[in-house]
Amino acid sequence: MSANSAPSADQAGQSRQPEPSFRISEFLKIPFWAQILLGLALGVLLGWIARSQDVSWLVTTLDKVGSTFIGLLKLAVAPLVFFAILVSITNLRKVNNAARLASRTLLWFMITSLIAVAIGLTIGLLTNPGSGTGLTPKDGKAPEDAGSWIDFLTGIIPTDVITPFTQLNVLQIVFMAAVAGVAVLKIGDKAQPILELSESVLALLQKALWWVIKLSPIGTVGLIGFAIADYGWNLISKYATFTADIYVGCALVLFGVYPLLLAFVAKVNPVQFFKGAWPAIQLAFVSRSSVGTMPVTQKVTERLGVPKEYTSFAVPFGATTKMDGCAAIYPSIAAIFVAQIFDVNLGIKEYLLIAFVSVVGSAATAGLTGATVMLTLTLSTLGLPMEGVGLLLAIDPVLDMMRTATNVAGQALVPVIVAARENILDREAYESASASPLDDFDAVEDAVPGSRSSVPATA
Repeated sequence: MSANSAPSADQAGQSRQPEPSFRISEFLKIPFWAQILLGLALGVLLGWIARSQDVSWLVTTLDKVGSTFIGLLKLAVAPLVFFAILVSITNLRKVNNAARLASRTLLWFMITSLIAVAIGLTIGLLTNPGSGTGLTPKDGKAPEDAGSWIDFLTGIIPTDVITPFTQLNVLQIVFMAAVAGVAVLKIGDKAQPILELSESVLALLQKALWWVIKLSPIGTVGLIGFAIADYGWNLISKYATFTADIYVGCALVLFGVYPLLLAFVAKVNPVQFFKGAWPAIQLAFVSRSSVGTMPVTQKVTERLGVPKEYTSFAVPFGATTKMDGCAAIYPSIAAIFVAQIFDVNLGIKEYLLIAFVSVVGSAATAGLTGATVMLTLTLSTLGLPMEGVGLLLAIDPVLDMMRTATNVAGQALVPVIVAARENILDREAYESASASPLDDFDAVEDAVPGSRSSVPATA
């Protein structure tokens, strides 16, 4: 063949195989909320196939996918909580009236928790969730570890600095982080290298966790699929009233109480709040972890116009203590459910105790998946049998999705309310908040809390 007969560059390009029309990059361009919905739909479909056709390998695969995703989230929980709390406390020095903001935040945590527990008790008393289930005390099994006030109070202080991280005792981690944060503030300039290192580590952890969060659509397939395949609709139907009570109670708080507080207390548009906060709420529904969702919650709260320095305190604080779903609605309805199964009468004193436990003991849930610790604490306070916990463990993953979504919504709500009432809310930013912060996270400033300017706090 002569040189002139060699194919030209254009001819060579035409002879190549056409590239596939679908690329992973094109899928990633799909809005994050749509990816989550696709994961939910695919998970339900695969779970139904696995259960109806008895496909054991598919059940195992779904379980592994879901548990791996949760494992990746939990991997960063301990250091993330420590450095987030430490940095958030030190960032309060940049905010005027920091003590006032902190006290107002705690006050609104308590107010919303009281409202939530009142709704839970009302629903439980009206529906009698323990009646007609066919369950008996013999169906229950006492947990190996039951929470008590002694354990709760003494368990705050760790015996060493390693065990809380290895055993993922979030409450003890929060305690150590708070002590370290206050110490850094007291030491002043000499502790600046420690603060800079903490901010750098926090930025690293948030970045790594954000990569995990982007795997949420895949994790959703596994978590939802395994829930359907393992538990099936029969289990849900057996606990139909109790399940409906939890979902209705959370929905009333999420779409009833919160919008009213936004409209009449914060005096902002509730619809805009849900538009801005929805990415965090939907991720919480899937992951069942307030702490795992914390970076998203913090970002959506900032984009709703709350100053960054205040957000970096309020959101980590809320992620470990603010639990309207797990610590208010759920234990109130669960206590009534267990009391009816074991034929124990509850009176006004017991209902007041439930409210007290919900407000004071909510930190026991620690932002992790499940609310077993809070439930055992409530039952032990009321003197109800611990075997009641075993009755609810099977249905817990189904309930935990809605509970955690309510938790996270409240964790974003309170900073908005406090910021609005203290006149530090950027209302222009609130009205223009993005609906999906995950889609353009890599394009925005990737800074640690307090590294950019924000609205100064004033009285």
